Formats: sequence, C-alpha cells, structure tokens
Amino acid sequence: MYQKYYTEALVLGSRERGEADRVFVLYTEDFGLVYARASAVRKETSRMRYALQHFSRARVALVRGKHGWRLGGATIEEVSESPEGIATFARIARLVLRLVAGEERNEYLFAALAEAHGVLMKSGREAFATIEIVCVARTLFALGYLSSEALETAIFTHTAYTGELLSEAETMRDKLLSSINRAIAETHL
Repeated sequence: MYQKYYTEALVLGSRERGEADRVFVLYTEDFGLVYARASAVRKETSRMRYALQHFSRARVALVRGKHGWRLGGATIEEVSESPEGIATFARIARLVLRLVAGEERNEYLFAALAEAHGVLMKSGREAFATIEIVCVARTLFALGYLSSEALETAIFTHTAYTGELLSEAETMRDKLLSSINRAIAETHL
C-alpha cells in the first residue's frame, strides 16, 4: 500500500498524456516542484478536473509510485476573480519553471508564490506590475540568484504583499528591475 501525502499546491501547467490522463506541474508546499500524473482527469465525470486548472491553488493528495508521482485527489483552495491576475501569475509561473530544477522543499519560495497568487487573484489592476516585480525578486532571492544585501531593502524579510511594501518597491523600481534582469541574465537559462 502506498502512502498518501496531502499538501498545498500551485498548478503551474500540464500536458496531455494518453487518452484521458494529464501530467500536472505542481509547486507544492512540502515537496517543491513535482510532476504528477492524474488518471482520467480529462473525462467529463472527473471530480479533480476543475480543481486542477492552470494557475489555480489546490489542496492535493499525492502518491509516490514506482514511476513517479500520481494525483489521488484535489480540491480547489482559491478561485480566481481576475483574468489580468491570472496572466500575471502565468508569467511568474513560467519563470519558476525555468529556474527550479526539481523536487526540493523551499518554504520561503512557496510562501512568496502563494501570497502573490492570493493577492493577484483579488486585487486591483494598478498593483499587478509591482506585485509581479516583487514576486520575481523574491523568487530569485529564494533560489540564490539575488542577494538581499545588494538591494538593502526589507522586501525579502517576509512574504506578504502589503501596501507599505508595494510603495517601497515602487520607489526603488528601477533598481529592482536592474537587479532582476542582471540575475536572470546570469542564470544562462
């Protein structure tokens, strides 16, 4: 008998496999980046179908089998209200997929992504650009590509996206963008 692991996950993408299966790319709280197969999820009768939409947040049950991870269940945690927020989170997700190599738990990165996801799915359009910049900077910081000392800011001390933090990030926008672009260029990915 295989053990089921229950964890929070952000659905970063998927690809079709077989007639009704799909392999999902999940960034999980407990395991980091995971590729998990869901059987018959593309059928109309699938209960997991709606919980595993791209760029959603879900509570998932994972089983590690002989041939990798399998999804044993999923329930939606957060429903999106903003198409612009989904588009912004999609860009962040593409960067995460580019930079994260495999399964490795990173609590700070998951918290930064989950907080950004929550804010992007609800907040107004005017803050999306700043939230994206801060989230990308935190992602690069969590993966070791960006140093908090280089920027001398409190952006990296926590993962919340408060109004005070966003206004601080807005004042140092050019410096943040310069550091982000330099860090991404140095990754050679």
